[in-house]
Amino acid sequence: MARIELAPEVASDLERIVDHLTQHEASRIDERVAGLIDAIEVLAHSPLMGRPMRQELRELIVGRAAGGYVILYQYISEIDTAFVLAVRSQREAGYGNRDDVDC
Repeated sequence: MARIELAPEVASDLERIVDHLTQHEASRIDERVAGLIDAIEVLAHSPLMGRPMRQELRELIVGRAAGGYVILYQYISEIDTAFVLAVRSQREAGYGNRDDVDC
């Protein structure tokens, strides 16, 4: 089973998502956040399930349309660890101002 490490910025990403959902009075906010956390936990059993990106990064798609999110991560098989780098809505343009992520 792979280990999962979260970048410190992931907490800010989740806070931004919750703030946005709250501001727009979205339904089932708790379920959406729980779904994101569950998806991250799935990486422990299936770390290669996300679609390949450049620079050995992967994207895991969670949900769809307005309720869809993308989890950016890198799996390093030599140490059996998935490093979760960012979480964003599918409708966001990118992963923000992350110096270490070039997508």
